[in-house]
Amino acid sequence: MNKEIHVIYGCEPRKMVKELLAKMQLATQLSADMHVGIKPNLVVAKEAQSGATTTPAIIEGIIEFLQANGVKKISIMEGSWVGDSTKRAFNICGYKDISQKYKVPLYDLKEDQAVVKRIGDLEIKVCKKPLEVDLLINVPVLKAHCQTLLTCALKNLKGCIPDSEKRRFHKMGLMKPVAYLSKALTPGITIIDAIAGDLTFEEGGNPVPMDRVIAGYDPVLLDAYAAWLLGYSPEDIEYIGIAEQLGVGSAKLGEAQIFEYNAELKKRSRFVPTNRAKQLARRVEAKEACSACYGSLIHALQRLDDNGTLTKIEQPICIGQGYQGQTADGLGIGQCTCRFVSYVPGCPPNAKDIVDFLSEK
Repeated sequence: MNKEIHVIYGCEPRKMVKELLAKMQLATQLSADMHVGIKPNLVVAKEAQSGATTTPAIIEGIIEFLQANGVKKISIMEGSWVGDSTKRAFNICGYKDISQKYKVPLYDLKEDQAVVKRIGDLEIKVCKKPLEVDLLINVPVLKAHCQTLLTCALKNLKGCIPDSEKRRFHKMGLMKPVAYLSKALTPGITIIDAIAGDLTFEEGGNPVPMDRVIAGYDPVLLDAYAAWLLGYSPEDIEYIGIAEQLGVGSAKLGEAQIFEYNAELKKRSRFVPTNRAKQLARRVEAKEACSACYGSLIHALQRLDDNGTLTKIEQPICIGQGYQGQTADGLGIGQCTCRFVSYVPGCPPNAKDIVDFLSEK
């Protein structure tokens, strides 16, 4: 596995990514008859400035590089998280404009067929389109995650599975299935948007300027590097180690060759996540909670904490598929807790409804 990590600094992402790909000599791997699929992070329908989604200018730079090097068949494919619309995300995040400008089709993977891939003792349903391309370019955002601490190269592939499988991943605890998915669907190259990711929530709203784009061929090594940037070790992110054991790549940063470009523009070497989501999560009793539902709850708890009312809530706050069919006296969040004495409906419920619900308790 290629152990190179390439990092370019600056504030012009379209120009930066083209320069980066040229430095990596990606053109030598391209041909006119190949189909290249680009998988961004459009987990929610929020603009990239929020720190939640892939910067459109990076995607434009990738497309311009590919087209300049003779690639004619390019497509963008994504499946937003459960509870949001990929088509809405394509529109709000600027990808519909990109599609029209460059004549590149958009594929909503929520509407794609899936095939079953067996990895060891686990069967995973994977959308067909990402499996059918000749080169898959994975373009995640470097950001925090309220359940896994980090979401970057490996976890971004979760957008390539059906919604039903996303729910099942959460029932299995996320870590193992995320790692196994990277064995079933390994990208040819990963380009990380580290322009301004949210280091508090994966859903955006707290962007931190990082002013860099990172790329490489080993997604495990890239995630290990991303973890290091945020002050974690690879061991802190369980799915990194599992993916390494599966042979997807190496998490040994000491063996990496790191190339930096425009280093004079580098302002900071590492970043410190707020860990606020982790602190707020101490109020939550989660069992197999999906990211969309859990993210809405964490946002709601942040708002209640900001206005000083969170401490007034004394009952346990319960969320997740593990509560389906159960009755309890606690405060239920989402449709899975519909048997609770008191719950807020929705799959997922929005943060405002959760705030209103908890404010009354």
